[in-house]
Amino acid sequence: MGLHRNDLPREVLAILSEGAVLPAHPLALDAARRLDRHRQRALTRYYVDAGAGGLAVGVHTTQFAIREAGLYEAVLAAAVEDSRAWTKRPLVLIAGVCGRTTQAVSEARMAVRLGYHAGLLSLAELNGENENALIAHCRAVAEEIPLVGFYLQTSVGGIALSAPFWRRFAGIDNVLAIKVAPFNRYRTLDVVWGVVEARAEQRISLYTGNDDHIVLDLVTPFAVMRDGAVITVRFRGGLLGHWSVWVRSAVELLTRIKEQTGSGRVSESLLALDSRVTDCNAAFFDVANDFQGCIAGCHEVLRRQGLLEGIWCLDPSEGLSPGQKQAIDRVCAIHADLSDDGFVRANLERWLA
Repeated sequence: MGLHRNDLPREVLAILSEGAVLPAHPLALDAARRLDRHRQRALTRYYVDAGAGGLAVGVHTTQFAIREAGLYEAVLAAAVEDSRAWTKRPLVLIAGVCGRTTQAVSEARMAVRLGYHAGLLSLAELNGENENALIAHCRAVAEEIPLVGFYLQTSVGGIALSAPFWRRFAGIDNVLAIKVAPFNRYRTLDVVWGVVEARAEQRISLYTGNDDHIVLDLVTPFAVMRDGAVITVRFRGGLLGHWSVWVRSAVELLTRIKEQTGSGRVSESLLALDSRVTDCNAAFFDVANDFQGCIAGCHEVLRRQGLLEGIWCLDPSEGLSPGQKQAIDRVCAIHADLSDDGFVRANLERWLA
């Protein structure tokens, strides 16, 4: 057995359980599309100082192509080195793990060796396999590292997964959390139902990855019937590509949500933020073009703030879609109060030092 949840520091488990902002860490490249180590470090420092509870590295926002480019280990190692050199407070470190079983197990072992606490397990490359095979795959990877499940939307390569699948997945002892990102309310409820049916709602933390419904996911009490009683489950935080930008504001938003849901009085003004945040996400994630510019869109926001030098992706054909720059211009203007531009301006020189 590799790393088990019982081996993790209590502080790390507490962060996940209490709920945190977990940015999906982008990849900083120079004009030659090589790793820009200086800017990569600055991004990590930004996330730490903004109050993120941890980092998710080697995930979709980091670009899955880092594997083919031979950057997977270097990028994962950089986040550990840079975060630990910058702060002594505990952070949850989550490594993206993907591929078929041999590759996923290898990546899990590497992540553990580098100091990661959990693996965000993408099942996209197992599309076409039945659910028995998927569960066997998950169990094999869970032998190496605590898992964060990942329900990826089908429009970008995810697999439609049933509620019984999520019940079986939640029954795996070494599962810590699930990132729920199908961008579909019915499928989101399937995950909630599966976790409750597995009697795992206390052990497994649900994190929203539904970038189109961030605020409502976090304020909604999800009610599921079990044995004639109502079991209420809440999303604890978010592990989001959207939260790779404007992170200070995301931390303030989550704090506000916790305060209001804890008091049982969620204000109309907080609920109204859902549509505004989603409007921003539509521009950043390039919804008008079926998410083709989603990574470049986040890069563009970071470039405007000075954190990135450019919006380069590993794939030269990947960039902003037609009209996406104008869409980002619009949301940055009308939702300027949701940004953290002032926070970045005040600290950018220090992060780049």
